[in-house]
Amino acid sequence: MTFTRRLKRALTGDPEARFVYLNNFEVERVWGQSEPGLPGSGFSFSGATVNRMEEVGVLHADVNDVVVLKAPVDEEYLAYLRSLDAARGQRLTVEDNVPSRSVTQDALASPRLLDHLRGLDDGHTFLAPLGISSDEERLSEVTGLPLAGPSAAVCRHVNGKIFSRELVDDTGLTRVPGAVCRTYEELEEAIAAHLGEGSRVVVKESLGVSGRGMVVLDSRLRADQLLRMLARRGRQAPVSLVVEEWIDKRSDLNYQFTVDRDGATRFETVKTALTEDGVHRGHRFPPDLRPDEVEELRSAAAVIGKRLADEGYYGLVGVDAMLGTDGTLYPCLEINARFNMATYQNRVAEALFGPEQHALAAVVQLRPTRAYAFSEVSRALGALLYRSPGGTGVLINNYATLNAAVTPGKKSAGRLYAICVADTPADAEELRSAAEQALLGMVNQ
Repeated sequence: MTFTRRLKRALTGDPEARFVYLNNFEVERVWGQSEPGLPGSGFSFSGATVNRMEEVGVLHADVNDVVVLKAPVDEEYLAYLRSLDAARGQRLTVEDNVPSRSVTQDALASPRLLDHLRGLDDGHTFLAPLGISSDEERLSEVTGLPLAGPSAAVCRHVNGKIFSRELVDDTGLTRVPGAVCRTYEELEEAIAAHLGEGSRVVVKESLGVSGRGMVVLDSRLRADQLLRMLARRGRQAPVSLVVEEWIDKRSDLNYQFTVDRDGATRFETVKTALTEDGVHRGHRFPPDLRPDEVEELRSAAAVIGKRLADEGYYGLVGVDAMLGTDGTLYPCLEINARFNMATYQNRVAEALFGPEQHALAAVVQLRPTRAYAFSEVSRALGALLYRSPGGTGVLINNYATLNAAVTPGKKSAGRLYAICVADTPADAEELRSAAEQALLGMVNQ
């Protein structure tokens, strides 16, 4: 049974169900609207680019599925995906695309799209968001299409870092030393207990995302500065934070499993997660792990899955883990009870990549001053571009983010998402480096 069929069976009980995919990246922003955050954590956000990440859903959908998009897929890029049989589902586009809004918010403001979605209500079709918030519940109400997942309240609860931390504390999984903080006094005590001479601690918002809502404290001076800023809100004001000691790591990991409606857990994948300053930058798979380390993650998935089922959650789960330089495996740093970038790699990896091949999913950061056609990207990559199942090369799995924030004549934040497929990890890394140089040359010429 393919990944998408397994996912549908877990979420609905029917592997033949039709999914309408809503790839609402950074749903945490909706979940965390009422959360007290860290000072300054809401800045430096390119919503236009992040919201166009929804295009990765085109590669995720199967033959009978539907993907809701903020804008049509570039015809040349679509032809490229079709040549790989990687664009199998139907694509629907909102008619009211506001770059700063999520695809769900755009859908709610698009009457023709809403009418089309209402027409899909056949008892066999479900809305399948990346994560379920009040926005997706509203879309379900308006269209009559049921959600493939539990309530927004359940999803919000189990996605908090406080929930993850307390689960680890309760179940005996190997934990990073730290504490949950719901008051200013608890934060003071946690920092004092875990920030020693020459050490560091990480302070995380419970519902922070993509490296925002997190600060690393490497001295008592920095800790006091943070505490003073929070004290200005009032020492009685609630906080929703986790404090953890800094662990020197060998690698970050991400593993995925499903919890079905009956509470059963099925382990799916584990990948090496590539991060920079807490921000996701890609995955490497298969990971360099011993069989016993993979088995430890499988055991942790069963423990976590049972707790999630007890909370009323069912669906896909991604868990961030870490392997310390001393060999200690920390199997649960953070639970993401939703889709993540690894989810959107699963169907194409299963369908296109050979069992002995290695893949490096990467983000190429670019600074375009104008919009680039996919034909220009293809020419720049040349022989590096992935062109046939089982072959090697650079598969572009999101093109829209390159041009999403372009302001003509001004350097803009752009990015391309790619999966570099090769016969060895070293070859995959060489592909990534060569592709980056080729694309930088394209925008800098």
